[in-house]
Amino acid sequence: MPNLQNVYILGIESSCDDTAASVICNGEILSNVVASQKIHEEYGGVVPELASRAHQQNIVPVVHQAIKKAGINKEDLNAVAFTRGPGLMGSLLVGTSFAKSLAYGLNIPLIDVNHMQGHILAHFIEEVGFKKPPFPFLAMTISGGHTQIVKVNHYFDMKVIGETIDDAVGEAFDKSGKILGLGYPAGPEIDKRAKLGNPKAFKFSKPKVDGLNFSFSGLKTAILYFVQRETKANPKFVEDNLNDICASIQYTIIGILIDKLKKATKETGIKHIAIGGGVSANSGIRQALKDGEQKFGWTTYIPKFEYTTDNAAMIAIVGYLKYLEGYSTEQNVMASARLKI
Repeated sequence: MPNLQNVYILGIESSCDDTAASVICNGEILSNVVASQKIHEEYGGVVPELASRAHQQNIVPVVHQAIKKAGINKEDLNAVAFTRGPGLMGSLLVGTSFAKSLAYGLNIPLIDVNHMQGHILAHFIEEVGFKKPPFPFLAMTISGGHTQIVKVNHYFDMKVIGETIDDAVGEAFDKSGKILGLGYPAGPEIDKRAKLGNPKAFKFSKPKVDGLNFSFSGLKTAILYFVQRETKANPKFVEDNLNDICASIQYTIIGILIDKLKKATKETGIKHIAIGGGVSANSGIRQALKDGEQKFGWTTYIPKFEYTTDNAAMIAIVGYLKYLEGYSTEQNVMASARLKI
């Protein structure tokens, strides 16, 4: 029997193409299981219908494994937390329906979680060697679907102060990769090749966007025209210069992100910066943020690698923090594809 002082929360994440479940106890992760869907690679992007079908196949074994790995029984759980949104509607419905059924069957609280808050609050998972940002701090969430700068005053007092008006940063990497003939997802491959290339070999202009908002669609178009122009003169241009092209694209994207962060710190006076989201796994972005500590006097917070991409540990920590505040949601709660912070 678990200690009565222990609070066990099951977190379920199914917003896109990964089915994930995690058990947390008093802020410490006991298990974090992810089933990835490889089928989307051959289509060059996530196919929503295929994603939701795979979630239906994966969710029972993934949750079972998470509870088993945590060394507890499902009856020991104090609450079930799940991703309500944002994300793909079909995928969210699978996780939402399962979480509602499990919480109802066990007669324990159901806690809905905003996926983007999960990326931000992943920094508060109890993890040896990782610092937690003090309030207030700036969070930059960068993923395949989102690019945001959020002012975080407290766990559940957040305000988006800048966001993309078109493509997210992850889309910029993937669409650039598609132009270059790279596989999906292209971000990791561009990151790997960027380390071998010259970041100043080719210059791409940065989009001019007011305030703290971002735009990446213009950059994607500029890269497309650049590649078309150069391959017309030399059909082997991409093949001959791939590492340099990747390094130059990554350098430009990082420059856009850092410029906006510099502006945000200046406007808010906040020098504590936390990053999250799948693209925060990019080594170039991590290094640029670390370099900013010397250049701009920032203190940066980067979560453990496994908590950057979509995972259920971040959902579990939000569930735990909400549970401590006595929060729970009704059984009639609905998934929301465009849920806002």
